[in-house]
Amino acid sequence: MLMLREREAIVAYGLKLIRSGLTTGSGGNLSILSRKDNLIAISPSGIDYHEMTIADVVIVDRAGRKVEGALKPSSELGFHLALYSAREDITSVVHTHSVYATTIACLHWEIPAVHYLVAFSGDKVPLAAYATFGSEALADNIIAAIGDYNAVLLANHGLVAVGHDLDNAFNTAEEIELVARIYYQAKSLGDPVLVGAEEMKIVAEKFRSYGQQDQDIS
Repeated sequence: MLMLREREAIVAYGLKLIRSGLTTGSGGNLSILSRKDNLIAISPSGIDYHEMTIADVVIVDRAGRKVEGALKPSSELGFHLALYSAREDITSVVHTHSVYATTIACLHWEIPAVHYLVAFSGDKVPLAAYATFGSEALADNIIAAIGDYNAVLLANHGLVAVGHDLDNAFNTAEEIELVARIYYQAKSLGDPVLVGAEEMKIVAEKFRSYGQQDQDIS
């Protein structure tokens, strides 16, 4: 079985998407790229995460051709392929329908630096213009919007987070959902005061070593 560890990770993090409230049912999708093998493990289309097994995870090549697996890959395979082609630093993609991020996306807003944790994405979370799910236009819109950011809102749709591994991409999706909720609640009360650009640069630099045991970051 190809990419066994990656398949196991897709199954485990699919359940984490549900348990963390980042999606429901079979919504959203996840993938991992092996740049060494030029193969991608991606969640299948329309399978409930509670039911998904490692055998259900689909293996495709960089052109999207199925290499192993009986099921269809996610309907959003196109934008996963596009992200891997656009940026050498990306080896995992997580797409969610998380409630607060999606609410902001339905307003066609970006998420500004309302809280320093937006640095998981960058100095903001940009917005990709709406296009039909699974379409080439959606993939094009995501690439146009994401630039060097690690997360992008999809208008009237959801959120995409990217990372150097699946844990990193998932953490970004989870933290941006928290920031989206904070932004939603702050906007409900008034106009939030944003973190300044210079401070966000400082935070971004500190995040380069975030989580390392020899650093004092809380």
